[in-house]
Amino acid sequence: MEFFDLLLKTVIFRPYVFVFLAVFLFIASHLIGWRRTGYFMAITWIVAFICEFSSTRTGIPFGWYFYTGSTIGQELYIADIPFMDSLSFVFLLFASYCMALAFLLPAAGASLGIGIIRMQFPLAVRTSWPIVLLTTLFFTFIDIIIDPVTIRGDRWFLGKIYYYPDPGIHFGVPIANYIGWATVSLLALLIYLPLDRKLSQTDLPATESVTRYILLGCGLYFGVLIFNLAVTFWIGESLQGMTGILIYLPLTVLLALRLLGRLPAPGH
Repeated sequence: MEFFDLLLKTVIFRPYVFVFLAVFLFIASHLIGWRRTGYFMAITWIVAFICEFSSTRTGIPFGWYFYTGSTIGQELYIADIPFMDSLSFVFLLFASYCMALAFLLPAAGASLGIGIIRMQFPLAVRTSWPIVLLTTLFFTFIDIIIDPVTIRGDRWFLGKIYYYPDPGIHFGVPIANYIGWATVSLLALLIYLPLDRKLSQTDLPATESVTRYILLGCGLYFGVLIFNLAVTFWIGESLQGMTGILIYLPLTVLLALRLLGRLPAPGH
């Protein structure tokens, strides 16, 4: 009963996390089906939790950092790690995966009514190495925005939940942290994607629905990005916020050009 009580407290205490999680579940269940969604969620959470457990005890792969335990009793912890923290990796990795798909999936001929290309969803492409590497890049990139604001959680409603004993050069975040994020992405995808290849392909959406849900996945990615940038400016970290905008501006333009069919198709 205590477990479920703390889980309920976590939902109430971190509603924004569970809103993003609910959006992920809606999009993923329509794009890849409930079975794949369950595998993706379980694999990513387990990999993220193991990496966090390891890093808080050995410094591998994120480098050394420690949770303060300041919210114990207010939210669920597992082995001294906030449940919501490892859970966040799930929707962030899926959103990054959708971003990679948006850039690399082949077009399916006629565009949608608003001029956006219609995407195919071939197994060979969505489970390929380019998808793995580009997803990892997007996943690590978004933490360049997230981590510098989360370590300042004492200045907003997150709270001071963790700290680095040796603050790094990127607004207090060590470079090792970003290596850890890339590691989580690579490990999770290298477990999930071979499984995707083995599962039945009959429960996937029709071609005309694929683009819609991939765009929603990209929307989830930018939703998380905008949320964190908004908090960054709200706490008065203008330089940090402007740096994030400048990092993402070229990427946003490239994504728009890709969706409008103004970039060369993959393989051309």
